[in-house]
Amino acid sequence: MNPLTHFDEHGQAHMVDVGAKDHTRRVAVAQGSILMEAATLALILSGSAKKGDVLGIARIAGIQGAKKTSDLIPLCHPIALTRVAVDFEPLPNDQGCGVRCTARTECTGPTGVEMEALTAVQVALLTIYDMCKAADRGMTITNVRLLEKQGGKSGHFVAA
Repeated sequence: MNPLTHFDEHGQAHMVDVGAKDHTRRVAVAQGSILMEAATLALILSGSAKKGDVLGIARIAGIQGAKKTSDLIPLCHPIALTRVAVDFEPLPNDQGCGVRCTARTECTGPTGVEMEALTAVQVALLTIYDMCKAADRGMTITNVRLLEKQGGKSGHFVAA
């Protein structure tokens, strides 16, 4: 059996049929970081960036990104999300200067919400970049990954 479920027996891309799958509670947690100059982080944390509350706007952008995932990723199913939470924290000193974003997405349905959590993180971090690029064009988005997934036939996944 082909582990790449978005291809049919002829190798053609298709949207996976989830019609017969059980509706279960699905949860996903993703995380990523944006590295920046110390002065840029100080602007963000002080709330004195020219464009306003950087993390507040990035949180809303991340939530919107999760909701729009199926519009951005061609073979993703539209999902009725029941929860999207996007949180930020400064990176610990030993991990560089920047902000870590964690997104948690939830639904009850026939397919998982991993892509929604990953999209939320990416869109939130891109929003931070957009709002702070005038101060620091060298920011780097890094380490975006799935941390945890629950629900469905494949069970519970926790990243190592």
